[in-house]
Amino acid sequence: MVLGLSIGAFTILHVLISLIAIAAGLVVLYGMIRSQRTAGLTACFLATTVATTLTGFLFPITALTPALITGIFSSVVLAIALAALYGFKLAGQWRTFYVIAAVTSLYLNVFVLVVQSFLKVPSLNALAPNGNEPPFVIAQGAVLLAFVALGYLAVKRFRPARVPA
Repeated sequence: MVLGLSIGAFTILHVLISLIAIAAGLVVLYGMIRSQRTAGLTACFLATTVATTLTGFLFPITALTPALITGIFSSVVLAIALAALYGFKLAGQWRTFYVIAAVTSLYLNVFVLVVQSFLKVPSLNALAPNGNEPPFVIAQGAVLLAFVALGYLAVKRFRPARVPA
């Protein structure tokens, strides 16, 4: 039991939060590339990404795993994004820090989605049962390259007015 839910129900809740974070994050990233602030969706993206990171720590922990390391890294990146946006109001270099941190947070969500897809979707698992075969590596490489390119565009183009006090 986690938060009064069976582990299965808690897993479903965690996955739903993650999918909402990814969907909102993709819209926020599109907005950044167009130099548009999407305050409500940005808050949704950051809140659900924080929630998915925190709920990830509530699963039973028996050892230091790649998932746990990803969660720790995600926590640090999210702290930077939140500080840059809400604390420093995107002033000066904080705009760049925010964009990089937000895009990295979204990337980590998608990275985990790909990992879990190869673990849980039978047709994908058949292609890469150990998670180190070419189909998995190609998929993760394509995701990484896409996020590097989109992140670069977002850093170059996202120049909104400062966040109001």
